[in-house]
Amino acid sequence: MAKVISVNISDKKGVIKTPMSEGTFKEEHGLQGDAHAGNWHRQVSLLGQESIDTMIKLGAKGLVPGKFAENITTEGIVLYKLPVGTRLKIGGTIQEVTQIGKKCHDGCAIKKQVGKCIMPTEGIFTKIIKGGTVKPGDSIEVIEE
Repeated sequence: MAKVISVNISDKKGVIKTPMSEGTFKEEHGLQGDAHAGNWHRQVSLLGQESIDTMIKLGAKGLVPGKFAENITTEGIVLYKLPVGTRLKIGGTIQEVTQIGKKCHDGCAIKKQVGKCIMPTEGIFTKIIKGGTVKPGDSIEVIEE
């Protein structure tokens, strides 16, 4: 079963996010209080714990949820294989996949600290179709591909 491992937030772009007990996600906005939220296609970022575990096996130290600046750390679903347009029910929200991966900007703080950033290939982005709360342990369900 796919589930949420962590919900993470930061008030600045380009920095590691901090885990929180529960996040409130607003329709057409993203995670309330997060620097990446707004009326655009990359409102929420997601990364699988499996991707983080791969980095740990490659020798990266100190990797915890939020370290790659992802809003939601997941487990049990291969995010980067979901087609753009896929809708996911995550906790009380409905999110639509809008982008797979991203171009990492020069001077990426994550890359400097970790040595490599996996968001460009394995992270995904969504927009909020229906707002609600998300917390660790919530299920993730593909509702439409």
